[in-house]
Amino acid sequence: MRIGFIGLGTMGRHMASNLMTAGHELVVHDARREAAAPHREAGARWAETPRALAEATDVVFTSLPGPPEVEAVALGEQGLLAGLAAGKVYFDLTTNAPALVRRIHGVFGARGIRMLDAPGSGGPRGAETRRLALWVGGDEGVFKRYKAVLGAIGDQPYYVGPIGAGSIAKLVHNCAGYVIQTALAEVFTMGVKAGVDPLALWKAVRQGAAGRRRTFDGLVDQFLPGRFEPAAFALRLAHKDVTLAVGLGREHRVPMRLASITLEELTEALNRGWGERDSRVAMLLQEERADVAIRVADAAIRQVPELG
Repeated sequence: MRIGFIGLGTMGRHMASNLMTAGHELVVHDARREAAAPHREAGARWAETPRALAEATDVVFTSLPGPPEVEAVALGEQGLLAGLAAGKVYFDLTTNAPALVRRIHGVFGARGIRMLDAPGSGGPRGAETRRLALWVGGDEGVFKRYKAVLGAIGDQPYYVGPIGAGSIAKLVHNCAGYVIQTALAEVFTMGVKAGVDPLALWKAVRQGAAGRRRTFDGLVDQFLPGRFEPAAFALRLAHKDVTLAVGLGREHRVPMRLASITLEELTEALNRGWGERDSRVAMLLQEERADVAIRVADAAIRQVPELG
């Protein structure tokens, strides 16, 4: 297949190389011509503009720094819109704003061009080794038609839902990761300042319940099905534990901003009379604030291969 690839930076250069390894004919473009040198040496053609690239290919991928660059490449005077004909397909691999993704999808769709968002997760190393999740939003039929092409970029292409769904999944994943990162910095500084060797502390906590389980797997027992009885670990006990942790931080003059917010959340849930319910019941407070009810049937959860 003749594929156009725009954005040969930290992630994109590896993705483009993997497409070539899979046997696809590549046309490339980047804001820095020199970034394409390895691909051109391997046989890729250079296009002077996104428009020229779009005219010369059947499907286009972009991997760009962010929304402003995507908008310029997609809708600019010499952008993809000016070169893509009806029936062609455009995948945006960028971590992008869902609102922009939907706007571009609408503009392209009016001309018969299919646009899907497909941000990846796995970092530069994952992009290089193809150990990369690709979260795709858009027309499911187009996703299925090009799944093998996506598989040349990442080993886990997954259809999430309508246009923008892939970008939303990426933002949920990345934001959660950085919130957790901030929380880990907070509690580890507390633990070390309270007297535990950092390596010993790390080796200890990774053997605990949270340490042994994948980050998002904990959502399936209570939060997704919306079932908080019987309690696996009661809210009143969780409240006691976090109270003690915040107290330890105060004792050693360690700021505990996230832990203090968490304690406020658990206290509010406790004041609702939920003390004997599972500690995850405090998550219902955020559902109320967001005005959304999350309820997934047990049967649907069991269909997830690694959980069934």
